[in-house]
Amino acid sequence: MNIRNVQLPLQTLSLVAGFMVWVMLSPLMPYILQDIPLTSNEVALVTAVPIILGSLLRIPLGYWANRFGARRIFFLCFVVLLPPINYISLATSFIDLLIGGLFLGVGGAIFSIGVTSLPKYFPKERHGTINAIYALGNLGTAITSFLSPIIAGAIGWSSTVQLSLLLMATFALLNFIYGDKREPTVTTPLLKQVKGVYKSSTLWLLCFFYFITFGAFVAFTVYLPNFLVSHFGLSAVDAGVRTAGFILLATLIRPLGGWLSDKYNALVILMFVFGGLTFAGVLLALMPNFTLYTIGCLIVALSAGIGNGAIFKLVPLYFSKQAGIVNGLVGAMGGLGGFFPPIILTFLYGITGHYAIGFMALSQVALASLILAIWMFYQEKLSLASNAIESTAGAVMITDTKGRIKMVNPSFVKMTGYTFKEAVGETPRLLKSEEHGPEFYSKMWQQINKEGHWQGEIRNKRKNGEIFLVLLSITPIKNEQHDIIGYVGMLTDMEKSFTLQHV
Repeated sequence: MNIRNVQLPLQTLSLVAGFMVWVMLSPLMPYILQDIPLTSNEVALVTAVPIILGSLLRIPLGYWANRFGARRIFFLCFVVLLPPINYISLATSFIDLLIGGLFLGVGGAIFSIGVTSLPKYFPKERHGTINAIYALGNLGTAITSFLSPIIAGAIGWSSTVQLSLLLMATFALLNFIYGDKREPTVTTPLLKQVKGVYKSSTLWLLCFFYFITFGAFVAFTVYLPNFLVSHFGLSAVDAGVRTAGFILLATLIRPLGGWLSDKYNALVILMFVFGGLTFAGVLLALMPNFTLYTIGCLIVALSAGIGNGAIFKLVPLYFSKQAGIVNGLVGAMGGLGGFFPPIILTFLYGITGHYAIGFMALSQVALASLILAIWMFYQEKLSLASNAIESTAGAVMITDTKGRIKMVNPSFVKMTGYTFKEAVGETPRLLKSEEHGPEFYSKMWQQINKEGHWQGEIRNKRKNGEIFLVLLSITPIKNEQHDIIGYVGMLTDMEKSFTLQHV
């Protein structure tokens, strides 16, 4: 058996198992409350606290997965989960649930192991799809939301929790046996990797985007079971089934987000995602009837699922050499995005008696994300054009319609002797050799205005006074309305070309 071929299904199923225990407290809460009385604020804290460690641990786990390989880290995480699961099954107080729940966060933190490890086994053009398939491990939350209330109704919540001990032991053993012992590792120190990325605005924008998309997914996963019972009067089992449906939709649609991002620009996909979240937030803020509320939640599931897939296409695209630490940072921010909303919603409900302000905040943050995604899209285009100009072997000079130089590339500086600061703001007369009369330039501009371009030989003057022959091409730059907004000139040193040809 080829161990490398096993890694995608093994790590995906490992994520399923981890996520099953990460959110186990929320669907079991109606049963736990029968034995341990809690206030609404305590319930919100107990169900949200696993997200804290599940978020913060993603940073070191992403790094360690890159440093030591997924096999070791998955194995250790499943072993570490055994004591807190057993402790929760014996809980008798709010503090017991809080302490045990905190360490359940390890189950959510393992997400960053696979997104760091799996891209090593596949070509870059498939990373978006592979990470999205791995993220099907989110189904673990759906399985728990669906099955836990049913099992707890039959054998009690404590015994239901104890069943997870067998699950953790099984996956610890599977990773020990079938994990890849020869996975390529990265030995770059953690501090060096952090220094290499923390100043990147792209990193923090991706963190913010994932804070919204994955945060919305986690927040609704934690918030829906109790909300559907308390606000709409559903039974615990019915609420669990509906929550599982939300999770199932968001999870199964995630590979589509990765596939679309492999096929199209991921930033364009994110524009539609944040547009959907903006609309859903407004709809939910109106606190409609159950049918419209369901539609709003389904839009959140679709948008968040596609968005989660799209974002993890962008991470290896921008940060291929620091994928471990960046996956950890982005994943941590996503987890934290799921921690705060349930607590804030409960707090606002306690003050105002409704959830409208919280859902409206979601719509406003999503709208801000939409604007930032649009900005990144056009910045990327500008950056691509700028890099193309900078990398061009020939000299390039860009002017506005008044003839003022707006940009030159390194080849221009090398050819003419004028620095970037000396050239920008001046006119092309800077290079004038006085060897061509007014009639020459008049004919040049007549041809540009008539035919849309001009090419010919012209003698220019370098900064040191040396006269040199160049082949000059001038083309107008037009906007979407076909109005001329500037000109680009490309210069080729004819004397150097002549010398090279004879050599």
